[in-house]
Amino acid sequence: MATTDGDHVETYLFNPPFISPPIDRIKNDKLRLGLRFANSVLTAGLAMAVSGGKKARENNQFIVLSSWVPYLFINPKDVICSEYVGYFEHREKMEAIGAGKIGRIATQHSIGSIVSGATGKICGAVHKIPSAYLTINCSPCRSFGEAHGIHQWWRPDLECQFKVYQYK
Repeated sequence: MATTDGDHVETYLFNPPFISPPIDRIKNDKLRLGLRFANSVLTAGLAMAVSGGKKARENNQFIVLSSWVPYLFINPKDVICSEYVGYFEHREKMEAIGAGKIGRIATQHSIGSIVSGATGKICGAVHKIPSAYLTINCSPCRSFGEAHGIHQWWRPDLECQFKVYQYK
């Protein structure tokens, strides 16, 4: 895991939870992109409004964490963790369409952390991982139990895609 002083431990996370509605389950690409974009604009706007343009303490923690690059093993059929795929891909799309700054601000916050910060409670966006080596299991699976189980990663016929996402 990572510490707030910048020391990082090599980390392998299999099927880690991502608390978010399963937007990737939406079949319509434009609707899915629109929802993610609207969420980013809303999150970034709220973060700027609440902070008054000042950088919050949680942002500094996020920046320190950005040099930590854990290995995430994700199955897109697992609703508990599949949103990591969309989360990282969306960040790239925001950069590609020229909305990288909005994407970077939104990535550092969550609606929950913004609301709790506005009420005086300090609560960082703990589910946000800035950078990752993402391994996506592309092998077919028959059930949720199989998609979320650890045993899937030991299959001899495992088909995977790999991508590194580094927060900048």
